[in-house]
Amino acid sequence: MEIELRNLGKSIARWTDKGDRLTTVIPGLSLFQRDEPTQPQSLMYEPRVCMITQGAKRVLLGDETYVYDAQNFLITSVDLPTVVQIIEASPEKPCLGLILKLDQREMSQLMVDSHLPPPRTQQSNRGMATGEITLPLVTTFQRLIDLLDEPQDIPILAPIIKREIFYRLLVSDQGTRLRQMAAVGSQSHQIARAIHWLKDNFTRPLHIDDLASQVNMSTSTFHHHFRSLTAMSPLQYQKWLRLSEARRLMLTERLDATTVAFQVGYESPSQFSREYSRLFGLPPLKDIINLRQVATSEMSYVENA
Repeated sequence: MEIELRNLGKSIARWTDKGDRLTTVIPGLSLFQRDEPTQPQSLMYEPRVCMITQGAKRVLLGDETYVYDAQNFLITSVDLPTVVQIIEASPEKPCLGLILKLDQREMSQLMVDSHLPPPRTQQSNRGMATGEITLPLVTTFQRLIDLLDEPQDIPILAPIIKREIFYRLLVSDQGTRLRQMAAVGSQSHQIARAIHWLKDNFTRPLHIDDLASQVNMSTSTFHHHFRSLTAMSPLQYQKWLRLSEARRLMLTERLDATTVAFQVGYESPSQFSREYSRLFGLPPLKDIINLRQVATSEMSYVENA
């Protein structure tokens, strides 16, 4: 499988520049290449499969650490706030990888069409895991990337190849985790519904009892399974959403911290500043200045490369 992984890496490198991430014309597929380790970065990991052909990445979810490389893929079954860092990369051996978004409806239909049994347990496991990369998975991804050379075939063939990838994930060593999420009525599926509500309504006051009732769970059961799946409480999840959106608004819209604090749902700018500093390591103004300096230096590097 080393040869197949190396060839897949060459295909990724061909479509990306060092330090670049490419959102391809194939829906849901992104490719990336970095030639040096990165600083930890707060990111929302949507339902996806991530695979690396060279190098390594570390993902922090709560107090847990996940490392994936050329031997292990990473899957995320729900939207999870994480801290991500490339830990192995160099100009000689850049980190090369791909990301494919998961389609829950397609996976649910696959379970029906393939007669895959629903998971025996309805308990919520963590919504992130690593699994073993297999040769069929590598060759299927290779065929998907090869379509970039035949754009006229993408509308017809890409959905077929992605369906095969989803099937291979459902029967992989982490397939049970994905089948739990795809099984309507499972506790994991109920928590996923709550997560969607939080993403759409994070600026509103959060009433745990009401949200638990909305997904047909008792408050205590809801708390337990939410933390089991996401490694945080619903309130912590909402806080991450608010602070990440605030950071985006200050960085891209150039709004001041006080305006942003109220806009994302905080009643106290001082509380916003404290919680922002706790999550991102710096007060809002210093953090945004630092981010802009980093962006400027990276742009200068690309222009002079």
